[in-house]
Amino acid sequence: MPCSESFLREAIRLSSEKMEAGEGGPFGAVIVQNGKIIGRGWNRVTSANDPTAHAEIMAIREACSNLKTFSLAGCEIYASCEPCPMCLAAIYWARLDALYFAASRAEAADADFDDARLYEEIPKPWMHRMLPTEQRLHDEARKVFDAWKAKPDKTVY
Repeated sequence: MPCSESFLREAIRLSSEKMEAGEGGPFGAVIVQNGKIIGRGWNRVTSANDPTAHAEIMAIREACSNLKTFSLAGCEIYASCEPCPMCLAAIYWARLDALYFAASRAEAADADFDDARLYEEIPKPWMHRMLPTEQRLHDEARKVFDAWKAKPDKTVY
């Protein structure tokens, strides 16, 4: 799929407009299906008091709501900046076909949005991360997964 710079410009426009309006940081994203925008998002972390309200997440939520599905296969996302680890994971979970971005994560870091520590933490085993973490009740939780595997009417995703 070739990148459409007009969709990338829309993501950049959203990032600027909504940042200037005081809705959050300078990030915007759009999701496109068959040449049409089906979801728009911009950073609303501070205005919604929601640390997960990143532009890409908001665009995914809107697109899924509009299409009434949890899968965005057949769509692509255009982001004003290289996605953080949370957003990148959400892009994979949403099954988007392609990602196009403008500014780099290094440029975001230069503007005090440093995702580097998150990128460094994720590949570490959980017991070696900065966040104190413990695993408990493993056997009880495992039984629920066994029940899921045996569930005949599950919706696979």
